[in-house]
Amino acid sequence: MSRPGNPAVRLLAARSLRAHRKAWAAVFAAVAVTTALLGALALALGSTGLGHARVERYAAAPVVVAGDQEIRWTATPWGGEPTTETAGLTERVRIPEAAVAVLRAVPGVREAVPDDTFVVRGGGAGPAGAATHAYTGRSWEAARLAPYRLLDGREPRSAGETVVGAGLGAAVGDTVAGRRVVGVAEGPAALYVTAGEARRLAGHPGAVDAVGVLAEPGVPVDTLHARVRAALDAAGLEDTAAGQPLRALTGDGRGGVEHLGAPPARTELLQLLAAVSGTLVLVAVLVLASLVAQALQQRAAERELLLSVGATPRQVRGAAGREVARVAGAAALLGALASVPVFLALWSALRARTGVVPEGLELPAPPWLFAAVLVVAALVVGITRLVVLFAARRPGRAGKGGARRVAGIVLLVLGAGSAGTAAIQGGDAAAAAAGAATVTLVAGCALLGPWIARAAMTALDGPFRWFGGAPGRLTAAGAAAHSRRLGAALVPVVLVTSFALVQLSAGATMERAAAAQARAATTADLAFTGTTAERVRELPGVEAATDVLRSTVVLARTEAGTPRLDRLPVLGVDADGLAGTLDPGVVAGDLAGLAAGTVAVGADTAGSLGVKPGSTVELRLGDGTPKRLRVVAVYERSLALGEFLLSKGELAPHMSDPYPARVLAAGPAGASPVAPEAVTPPGAELNGIVSGGIVAAIGGLTVLSVLSTLALIGAGRRGELGLLRQVGASAGQLRRMLGLEAGFLTATGLLVGLVVGALPLTAFAWALTGGLPYLPPAQAGAIAGVVLVTVVAGVFLPVFRATASRH
Repeated sequence: MSRPGNPAVRLLAARSLRAHRKAWAAVFAAVAVTTALLGALALALGSTGLGHARVERYAAAPVVVAGDQEIRWTATPWGGEPTTETAGLTERVRIPEAAVAVLRAVPGVREAVPDDTFVVRGGGAGPAGAATHAYTGRSWEAARLAPYRLLDGREPRSAGETVVGAGLGAAVGDTVAGRRVVGVAEGPAALYVTAGEARRLAGHPGAVDAVGVLAEPGVPVDTLHARVRAALDAAGLEDTAAGQPLRALTGDGRGGVEHLGAPPARTELLQLLAAVSGTLVLVAVLVLASLVAQALQQRAAERELLLSVGATPRQVRGAAGREVARVAGAAALLGALASVPVFLALWSALRARTGVVPEGLELPAPPWLFAAVLVVAALVVGITRLVVLFAARRPGRAGKGGARRVAGIVLLVLGAGSAGTAAIQGGDAAAAAAGAATVTLVAGCALLGPWIARAAMTALDGPFRWFGGAPGRLTAAGAAAHSRRLGAALVPVVLVTSFALVQLSAGATMERAAAAQARAATTADLAFTGTTAERVRELPGVEAATDVLRSTVVLARTEAGTPRLDRLPVLGVDADGLAGTLDPGVVAGDLAGLAAGTVAVGADTAGSLGVKPGSTVELRLGDGTPKRLRVVAVYERSLALGEFLLSKGELAPHMSDPYPARVLAAGPAGASPVAPEAVTPPGAELNGIVSGGIVAAIGGLTVLSVLSTLALIGAGRRGELGLLRQVGASAGQLRRMLGLEAGFLTATGLLVGLVVGALPLTAFAWALTGGLPYLPPAQAGAIAGVVLVTVVAGVFLPVFRATASRH
């Protein structure tokens, strides 16, 4: 028996690799780029997985007691075991002030310091008494938890005095927010006031944000944590929101108490990167499979010759596998090295955009993490090697492709079914179904590539022969004889077209619909920030005004028994101030009844939940407080205003800072246009930047696959074109023939890609916006232009010498 590692196999592989170096260049490039992209994503996933909130204010407190900033929802999937889903909370979960006394009595505790963080507004007044500056405020005793020590002056002793953080840039004797600066301390920009003034400004008597525990000298952290945990359990203390047990945090866990947005953002980034990685792996498999299969297909005659002179099928397969492994191995190592700067560039771009990555979210990249790129390189080589088993499993027997045709048709049917599912779903379910439909349809087209090419060429056979002259007849004859080759060239064109269409159009469709709804919903004449509706109503000519508060809620539900928690943006408004300021587009019920204990629901969510005016909805507010609210209205402009509207009185007590983000007012005619009111989904900007970068990268990979496939095909056609020259075809005729082929590939690829992308896109757009998908003309032109230039370059460049005129 011949082993793949025997001398004959090694000789065949080495000779073949030297003879086909130019043909393998396309595979080399695709493997290198694929490894670089997957390696960068692996590093990003690893860094995010290790991420945590930075510890600053509590650096000197080995244990911090705080509320649980996560909620949990448990359900049993159909036929499965109970599953628990978690979601982070963006508003502060406070704890009872009684915890301070309990902690002070714990053995080994030197001091338990209550901490409240609030916003101090002042420093001038604008229209309607608007505060021109907002500062972070804390009690001076809480500064010991860092610790932040005095650099100048003294501590505050009365309500009108403050110590400022050095980052604020003020000096002793200055006035900040109506308070006299009596000291300057280490640390970031902040105002430190007396304990009594801090309790008043925090506005939640009987509760505190957190308690920092300072240990007696020599008490280990583990010992202190165990004692604190035991004391809290014995006291039976619960948070003031959902009634959950208090948490005792150590190490990096303390940072989440300081930076509430960091843990949820880390989770969202992990989910985003995981989804993108899955898409990239699927695209990479399609690209590599197409290229390797084409490289081996072109050498069918060579493989037949080897079999005829005594080589065994196993030797031929072994030689092909060794040859591919050598090419892929070198390319994967190069790609692994390139993945490091790609990852660093992605992380640098995220940090350069202020507000994209929440303040305080640390994304470490320890040296050992970079070993992950070697694992990715091995994975890519393995995928490439696996393709050989299928592409060369029966040398010399091409078969009629019956199983391939059936599989392709089944995938097309499944893709169409997924698109139909997207049309009747809503929200994330519609997006997921549309994404699955796109991938399935593209895979089906990849399997049916030769038949799609043959069908398209059959339709164009007559025009090519009648109007194309000799080049047209050559093109038609070549297509009829080499439909498999033409199909291999068509697949990457369809892939790049459909992928770019879906990725660009989905976002543009949602943005356009949301912007239109926001313009229609915002009927106000005036808008203010840094003030309240109560003050605005005192201005001359103001007829109505509403505060606009922005927060989040968590909706718990099940899908097929699987638990799901959706964190959604919401607005809090004054029902009596909506006339002339904000019009959500009510389709049922009346917003006049929007008060404590009630809610208005967007039409899509109302449909998915099966609720109407008079029904009840269970929500978790931003701090985790469960609420059972009565529905008073259903409105249609939820893309702009969010899926839920609550009254200001219902929402404000559960916000870390209940001050209005904006005040909308109906005022005198002729006022300047007001910027439309719209909510921003959690992590939207982060999602946009990461998705944009990854879409560009995957788009580049698919464009490379088009160029590589055509270059590979072109390299195998040099003998064919040389023969045509020898039998009398002129260089001009060959160029026109290749031009017709390029035009055919471009037109057919764009058309099939348009159909593949338009089917799930239309379902997605109809489900979420009630309209058709939209793509800016400039982006549509860019897709067509990139495909045309790539196809023309891929068709002509590899055979330039064969079509050059000879004098």
